[in-house]
Amino acid sequence: MHRLKPLTPLGAVTPRVDTIGTLTITEIVHQALASTAAREGQMEALQQKLPLPLPDVGKTTTQGAFSAFWTGPAQWMIVANHDQHEALASEIKQMVGQTASVVEQTDGWCRFDVSGAALYDLFERLSSAPVRRMTKGDVIRGTVEHLGAFLWRLDQDHMAVIAPRSSAASLHHALIAAARSIA
Repeated sequence: MHRLKPLTPLGAVTPRVDTIGTLTITEIVHQALASTAAREGQMEALQQKLPLPLPDVGKTTTQGAFSAFWTGPAQWMIVANHDQHEALASEIKQMVGQTASVVEQTDGWCRFDVSGAALYDLFERLSSAPVRRMTKGDVIRGTVEHLGAFLWRLDQDHMAVIAPRSSAASLHHALIAAARSIA
């Protein structure tokens, strides 16, 4: 019998937390992700079947256990706590039927939450995204350092960075290096 242990995107048993100056960079591993794309002519039907309203371009919504953020035209990433929704994609598929294409994304992405007073300074070194103008609930698809990522404004001094899991070490390195440059 196999005795497999889940590893974080950075390859550890427990998530990494780094505090540098006023910034804290936290590896987030307790989120389940499912991409959802409306099928042609099915937007209204899809919206009626989901447990939360679908956000507009560059926005997020949250209702109950679920959050969603816009990822492209008629496309969203739905997020929920992994412990309660380990099979999130299957749950969403059951809800929406043939109105959307739903794909499991949990292990395909990494997420780092960055919080602290120097948040703006950090992201201005890493991205051309207008982080000072972003408000709570805004999401921008862009680059961080040289990596494609989503920047999700969670609060005034709290940002989530979501990028492909294969770039977790590079993204973490960029976040740490930028944090050290302003500490």
